[in-house]
Amino acid sequence: MTSTSASRAVPRIAVYGSINMDLVAYVPVRPASGETVAGTEFRQVPGGKGGNQAIAAARAGGDVAFLGAVGEDAFGAQMRSALVDSGVDASELRTVPGSSGVAHIVVEGDGANSIIVVPGANGAMTGLTGGERRMLAGCDALLLQLELPMEGVVAAARAAREAGVRTVLTPAPARELPDELLDLVDLLVPNQHEAAAVTGEQDPHRALEALLRRVPEAVVTLGGDGSLHGERGGEPVHVPSRPVEAVDTTAAGDTFCGAFAVARAEGRGAEESMEFGAAAAALSVQRQGASTSMPHRTEIEALLAG
Repeated sequence: MTSTSASRAVPRIAVYGSINMDLVAYVPVRPASGETVAGTEFRQVPGGKGGNQAIAAARAGGDVAFLGAVGEDAFGAQMRSALVDSGVDASELRTVPGSSGVAHIVVEGDGANSIIVVPGANGAMTGLTGGERRMLAGCDALLLQLELPMEGVVAAARAAREAGVRTVLTPAPARELPDELLDLVDLLVPNQHEAAAVTGEQDPHRALEALLRRVPEAVVTLGGDGSLHGERGGEPVHVPSRPVEAVDTTAAGDTFCGAFAVARAEGRGAEESMEFGAAAAALSVQRQGASTSMPHRTEIEALLAG
């Protein structure tokens, strides 16, 4: 069901979200409380759910603008460069007093991870500047997550609705979602744990049904079991994941979401967009790191063609 990109217009996508420096330690097994273990490797990689989705979408073929904040430190300069080097428009990226956001990540031998996020400069994102509003108004889609203050997320969603821009929300980290926000969301993309937290339903199909009572369209990502799509008035669609040996699952969901959003904004159907996102995620989990693991469009299309 894949298509070539030759005839597709390049979608313009804004990401209003967090950006952190990921400090990643690789260990055979995560330490228990009070325990010290020996690590096998350490990496410092730009991340954060917003930054990750921006880079994933840009590498997947989108024309992407990032709306966020970094601190007046070395991490801030490095993260700005990482966005620009990946083809993301960072002209509206704010620099604010204090430290940038950081994430301390522990990755086990099987690729599973645990993450502690310290927001830093991300806490400054409580609303939109005039420049951010103007940039957003020219976009096809807005990607949101929940690592920024809720008031800022709601303000961005409201600005998108006023500008006629489609809003895609990844409800992570999982938390209660106010009706004020959900009323402004066009597409919700939780993983199965986030879907359960939002709806109280552990079964993904029942969770999807509950989500569609609150938003018009949703995709529940299921890890190794693929993804499940639904929209009001339509039948659910399940797309399996691609069987690969995972090295590091950090940002696999962000990779899927960024690539899926690009494909959807190009006018592809839900199933084809899910296949595109699944291919991107399959490539990312075979590499270490967050943004550094994300594939380029040529790689995604080669995997789909093969």
